Amino acid sequence: MGKKGTSVLKRQRELKKAEKAALKRERRVDEPRSEGPQIASHDDLRGYGLVEDEEPAPRERR
Repeated sequence: MGKKGTSVLKRQRELKKAEKAALKRERRVDEPRSEGPQIASHDDLRGYGLVEDEEPAPRERR
């Protein structure tokens, strides 16, 4: 038996990705969505490094 061509392998990879995406979409439809606003809390923002705990010291000009 010969080796599979790269185009065959590529098609197989693309098919596998498409199937995986379809499964994710199906799961997402089945899961109930939480009602209410989805707003990040101050602690969430601090965890992402977007908010600092203290005010930064003013920089001196030279």
